[in-house]
Amino acid sequence: MTTTTGTDAAYDPYDIEINADPYPVFRRLREEVPLYRNETYDFYALSRFADVERGLTDRETYISGRGAVLELIKADMEMPPGVIIFEDPPIHTMHRGLLSRVFTPKKMNALEPEIRDFCARSLDPLVGAGGFDFVRDLGAQMPMRVIGMLLGIPDQDQEAIRDRVDADLRTEPGKPMEVSQDQLVTGEAFAEYVDWRAEHPSDDLMTQLLQAEFEDETGATRRLTREEVLTYVNVVAGAGNETTTRLIGWAGKVLAEHPGQRRELVEDRSLIPNAIEELLRYEPPAPHVARYVSRDVEHYGETVPEGSVMMFLVGAANRDDRRFPDGDRFDIRRDIGQHLTFGYGIHFCLGAALARLEGRIALDEVLNRFPEWDVDLDNARLSPTSTVRGWETLPIVTP
Repeated sequence: MTTTTGTDAAYDPYDIEINADPYPVFRRLREEVPLYRNETYDFYALSRFADVERGLTDRETYISGRGAVLELIKADMEMPPGVIIFEDPPIHTMHRGLLSRVFTPKKMNALEPEIRDFCARSLDPLVGAGGFDFVRDLGAQMPMRVIGMLLGIPDQDQEAIRDRVDADLRTEPGKPMEVSQDQLVTGEAFAEYVDWRAEHPSDDLMTQLLQAEFEDETGATRRLTREEVLTYVNVVAGAGNETTTRLIGWAGKVLAEHPGQRRELVEDRSLIPNAIEELLRYEPPAPHVARYVSRDVEHYGETVPEGSVMMFLVGAANRDDRRFPDGDRFDIRRDIGQHLTFGYGIHFCLGAALARLEGRIALDEVLNRFPEWDVDLDNARLSPTSTVRGWETLPIVTP
C-alpha cells in the first residue's frame, strides 16, 4: 500500500481499527497526501472539502453509472434501471424527477405527527427501565416504520423487510463486500406488495409509482415497468432505513460524550435542528462515496488515469479545518453552512428532508423522557459494513 508522496499515511476502508475512529487518518490524508493512492485495493481518494465538493459536481469526469461503492465499480456489473444513485443523465434525470414528486420537504414535514407517534411507541415502554439500546429500540425501529408507512408495507412485515435490506450491506469484518450480478438486489422482496397494490391502489408511494406517467429518455410517455417499480421501492427502503438508523445511533453516542451540550438541548429545543446538522457533519453515516473515472484528471500535479476508482472521503471533508474551523470539535452552535453528508450536485440525497425530520423528532422525543444517559461502551458494537458507518447496537444507561 503506497501513496502518491513519500508519507506513510495510509487509509484502508476495511481496517477495523481505522473504522473505529477514522478521523486521525483522515486528518493525515488531508494534510500530507490530499490525493491518496491505495495500491492494495486499487483506488484513489480525495479528502479535502474543496476537492470532494468539486468532484461530486463533476459528473463528466466522475460518473455514477458504474456504481457508487468501490466493490461494485470493481465488479464491473450492469446496474438495473431505477437505482438512481448508480445512474448518470439522461436516465438519472428522468428517474430522479419521478421520485422528487414524492420526496418534497412539504410532504415530508406533513409526516411529523406519525413520526412522533412511532417514537412514542418505541420510547414510552422504556421509561423507568434504567436504560435501553439507542439503535435496536429506537434507531432501527422508527425509520423502518416511517418508510413502511410511506411504501404501504403492512406493519407485521416491516421488520423482516428491513432486516433483509440491511443484510445486503453487511460484510465480514476486515474484508470487502462480495458482489456479483446475481446479488444485485432489484426489489423482488417487494414483489408481493407491488402486485397487490397494482390491484388495490391506495395513497402510498407504491401506488404513486405504479400510476405515474412520465416522459422517458426516448421521449415516449409511459408508466414504469413492474421491474422498475420494484427497483425504486428497494432503493427507497434501503436508503430510508440504513442511514437514518446510523444518524440516531450517533446522536446517542456523541451527545453522551458532550453532556454540557446535551443539557443545552434539553433547555432550548430550538437548538435541535442545528444539532442534527452538526451530528451529520461530525459523524456522517456514509463516510465515503466512490466514482468511476471516465477520463484522465489531474490533482496536485499527478494524473489519475481513466478507468480508475476515485473515493471521495466525505467524513474527512466534513472535518476539514479549511472549511470548518476546528473541524474535529463537536459544536451544536456551529455555523455549519453546507456539509457533504447528503452528497452534492445532481445526486444530492432525495431523502435529506425526511432524514433531518426524523433525526430532529427522535432527539426531541428522547430528551423529553431521558435528559441524561451514559453509553455502555463495553457492549456497544459498530456495524460490519464497508458502505455506512454506525452502531449495530448502542446500549445506554439512564438515571
